[in-house]
Amino acid sequence: MSLKLKEKTIQKRDFLTLLDYSQQEILDLIEDAFKLEENPLQPVLQGKTLAMIFEKSSTRTRVSFETGMLQLGGHALFLSTQDLQLGRGEPVSDTAKVLSGYVDAIMIRTFGHDKIEELAKHASIPVINGLTDLFHPCQALADLKTIYRLKEKFVGVKTAYLGDGNNVAHSLMIAAAKVGMDFSLGCPKGYEPNQAVVEKAQELAAGTGAKITITNDPIEAVKDADIIYTDVWASMGQESEQQERLVAFKDFQVNDELVKHAKNDYNFLHCLPAHREEEVTASIIDGEHSAVFEQAENRLHVQKALLVKLLG
Repeated sequence: MSLKLKEKTIQKRDFLTLLDYSQQEILDLIEDAFKLEENPLQPVLQGKTLAMIFEKSSTRTRVSFETGMLQLGGHALFLSTQDLQLGRGEPVSDTAKVLSGYVDAIMIRTFGHDKIEELAKHASIPVINGLTDLFHPCQALADLKTIYRLKEKFVGVKTAYLGDGNNVAHSLMIAAAKVGMDFSLGCPKGYEPNQAVVEKAQELAAGTGAKITITNDPIEAVKDADIIYTDVWASMGQESEQQERLVAFKDFQVNDELVKHAKNDYNFLHCLPAHREEEVTASIIDGEHSAVFEQAENRLHVQKALLVKLLG
């Protein structure tokens, strides 16, 4: 028996942040997501396996990735910290190298963004960001698909985000800047987004014509908005700040009074889960302008497009 070594010619591509993807690549992913929505069962990833590491709990991320792999003919493995030696102190680098020999891609939902960067550095297979404390790019892709379906364009659309300058806000701001969509973020003082992310978004926006606005005035943020978006005020890991945040964010609740400052045909989005009567009233999230469940479903379609791009 003779062994012949094959030279590796395909370069690994990760999905850690939308900063690493061009405008055209993002638009292509959204277009592919629409096609996969029309024809969901396409076994193009037959024999492929996705390892899903969860250090933070999830409904939408787990079910959408697992269902997506099944519809594409592949298989997904759910791995909590209790299932992995990561939970007992194994280095991230060792886990990355071991999994690279077993599966075709890794999706991780974790805390520090440095952990996913370390994982990607040592993995020889694609690594997908299912959420870190700094970015949530899969959510932003779903948001873009939802907005395009609702408004049929990005340029000339204003998306207003109300609440904490968190990972969801960071990725949505980057996404808006990439596609030329105006973005305003209204948050209380002391809860502004990461300044480095803001500067990068503004740099990108200068090239696409998008306008990025950060304000502590909720009315200014939503004025003439086409899309109003919010998230919970205390994310996972911030439970001890819940009462403090309820006071700080009370003027940023999306309610019937605030949305009067938006366009008459505005749409409401939320990455879910939602706390009704905290960051948003039931009249808004359950009202005629809400598209939150279409938005949630779009996690499935955009992630399938991403899996095909990285593994197909």
